[in-house]
Amino acid sequence: MAVKKDTRVYATGRRKTSVARVFLSPNGKGNFTVNKKDYSEYFPTFFSDQIFEVFTLTNTTNQFDIFCTVKGGGVNGQAEAIRHGLARALNDLDKEKYRDILKDKGFLTRDDRMVERKKYGLRKSRKKEQYSKR
Repeated sequence: MAVKKDTRVYATGRRKTSVARVFLSPNGKGNFTVNKKDYSEYFPTFFSDQIFEVFTLTNTTNQFDIFCTVKGGGVNGQAEAIRHGLARALNDLDKEKYRDILKDKGFLTRDDRMVERKKYGLRKSRKKEQYSKR
């Protein structure tokens, strides 16, 4: 599929309580901005490796300019939300080329695991007070 030079793809990624809005510009130089900061300033090394797994899998490293805004949750949830958004944006860009690769790895599926809520009468979501016989 031939991609126009001015085409900009948008996708939303979610994980835990984090929501990431990802804008992907083809024919870029590999600029990656997260909340108006460079990605290396925003994320530690481990999380940036996790995000770039999408590009190494599809052999598209440094082919796109990426602009993300992410909010909610912690560092891990935000990194995985960006990864989900990037996978969805690549899928929207060219389904024939990237869909099977990303689907097999599970990057297109939203991971819906969340923290269980605290219940009244308990200390945490499942932790109870210790039973005392006397």
